[in-house]
Amino acid sequence: MEDYLAKSLDEWKADISEVLDQINDEYSELKKELRVYTYKYGITKQVIQSTVNDEIIRNIRQMYHKPFEEKYTHLKEDIQELDEKRKVFQMFVDKIDEVKRKEGTKTDLASAYK
Repeated sequence: MEDYLAKSLDEWKADISEVLDQINDEYSELKKELRVYTYKYGITKQVIQSTVNDEIIRNIRQMYHKPFEEKYTHLKEDIQELDEKRKVFQMFVDKIDEVKRKEGTKTDLASAYK
């Protein structure tokens, strides 16, 4: 592969890798927050199931369960979107590596036959 082309692909890969790192950092933070809300949502659900008093159940649902459920659902959606972004940007990195590897092999073969 010609030097200018390899250099350009390396620069592009570095840019994409930087974006991918940012996405991965955001994904990790959201994953932690999702884990917290998974517990909060699960605990309130169990408490509601174990409670007999309808007024207490309504209060728990209003104060905790409903907000936790909404946050949990929102975080799951955000995680799915970030996961899709991660896959797409990782595909860029993989394709750049694949092109460089294939072109490198072609160049090596061409040099061997000279």
